[in-house]
Amino acid sequence: MKKVILIVFIALTCNGIYAQKEGGFRVGLDLGYTIPSNGGGGLLLSIEPKYNIKENMNIGLRIGSAAMIRDIQDNGSTTSAKVSVNVSYVGTYDYYFNKAGKSFVPYIGGGAGLYSIANVEYDDVDTSDQISVSAAGKMGALVRGGFEWGKFRMGMEYNLVPKSDLQNLNGDRVGTVSNTYLGIHLGFYVGGGKWRK
Repeated sequence: MKKVILIVFIALTCNGIYAQKEGGFRVGLDLGYTIPSNGGGGLLLSIEPKYNIKENMNIGLRIGSAAMIRDIQDNGSTTSAKVSVNVSYVGTYDYYFNKAGKSFVPYIGGGAGLYSIANVEYDDVDTSDQISVSAAGKMGALVRGGFEWGKFRMGMEYNLVPKSDLQNLNGDRVGTVSNTYLGIHLGFYVGGGKWRK
């Protein structure tokens, strides 16, 4: 399996010497920081194969994970939950505002897909009960924007994911928690050519 991944990586890298063009295939890798909507923080990592449907548009599949410590509001008090890792599979579309001969290219985009919510457990400070977050998957969406400069990429994305239920050990619903988060990331891509012509 490692040999197959290495061969694909080399092939995509060699493809990068051609100009950015319709029909090109590229793979992006991003690493960044997450900010959950109700507090906390963590890291994100994503890989995204993309296909250029036009010189300034592509579609892709972002496979990402976000490891976060989330602040959870429970009975009026704030508790930091244990680290949880959410995994997402999101179909994406990006539009690039490129001009001929420029290597700095702003973009906007969005997507929709499945967010797998990790189960999070913590102790209720008022009742000493153990509370957990329902780990059911959610359909969600993202909006994003940023820029590419040569083969490097920087951007921000807002992941809109429906709330999850808080449950006690008996499985009774005792509240909800937000799964929405902001991501700020740096990355690079291989394949698909360069923006500069």
